[in-house]
Amino acid sequence: MSKQLPLDFKHRSNQSFDDYFSGDNEEVVSHLKQCSDKNGEPFIFIWGPSGTGKTHLLQACCQQTAQTGDSTFYLELKSGQLPDPSILEGLENLALVCIDNIHFLNEIQHHQEHYFNFFNRITEQGNHLIISANGLPTQLNIPLTDLKTRLNWGLTLKLERLSDANLMAALSHKAHRMGFDISPQAATFILSRYTRELTDFWALLNILDHATLSAQRKVTVPFLKETLNL
Repeated sequence: MSKQLPLDFKHRSNQSFDDYFSGDNEEVVSHLKQCSDKNGEPFIFIWGPSGTGKTHLLQACCQQTAQTGDSTFYLELKSGQLPDPSILEGLENLALVCIDNIHFLNEIQHHQEHYFNFFNRITEQGNHLIISANGLPTQLNIPLTDLKTRLNWGLTLKLERLSDANLMAALSHKAHRMGFDISPQAATFILSRYTRELTDFWALLNILDHATLSAQRKVTVPFLKETLNL
């Protein structure tokens, strides 16, 4: 009997396409939107360094497809916490499946054949698949040659890191959607003291969101120093 699937996929409400600042990644986002609408390429492989928004975009893809009434599934692979491969049973029947961090499959070799078989099944069904990794398919440390070949079948797209100018624009865009504004001076101050990881920036914005509501103050450099103990 096939494993029952948790089809009531829970979206991360703050990880939609509207919340993603594309910067120089507009072409990648365009292809992902087309795939999510069941147009364009049926299989897309996106790759890029940490902090470029791969998880955000896969969540956004599932959200957009689900809005049309179709079933989706987001599967995140984590180092040391790979799910039992039986979770793949039946996923080929869904309109869109997104698999995040496929590079972690190198940790358990016998799982790789299950993913290879799943890719064949979803291709035969004509449904859509989006995969993310930290490198090109040819660069992944995955011993199963057939699986690496399958990963090369789709449209391969690279996500670029945002420039400092785009990071400032992304901070302003995200803050505005959360209901507050960040001045250029405050954004410059943040960039000078934080890493370029988008997840760090979004965590900081959550702190500032609560702080501005509590203090009823605007985000200025003095307010940042006070709130963040800098």
